[in-house]
Amino acid sequence: MSEKRLSHVVFFTLKDSSDAAIQTLLDACHKYLKDHPGVVYFGAGTLAKEYARPVNDHAFHVCLNVVFDSRASHDIYQTAPDHLKFIADHKESWEKVRVFDADVT
Repeated sequence: MSEKRLSHVVFFTLKDSSDAAIQTLLDACHKYLKDHPGVVYFGAGTLAKEYARPVNDHAFHVCLNVVFDSRASHDIYQTAPDHLKFIADHKESWEKVRVFDADVT
């Protein structure tokens, strides 16, 4: 992969850490965030609790990892109706959201 791509990684910490609340957000990620133009990789999942090295950050419940073919595709995604619906429908359940965007090759 020689072209620069944009990696968009989001860590969600929920107000309600129950299995049901985590599954609800995970299902919403797959429903609303998966099929956008320019997505070359999509993944959403939960904390892998068994990795407990000192460097592992366990301060989240759901992780979203989307790689876009370009910054332009990422920028379009930010205002896409499904992305905005996801935020509107679920933002009240979030205690904290951390977003990491990086140029990757």
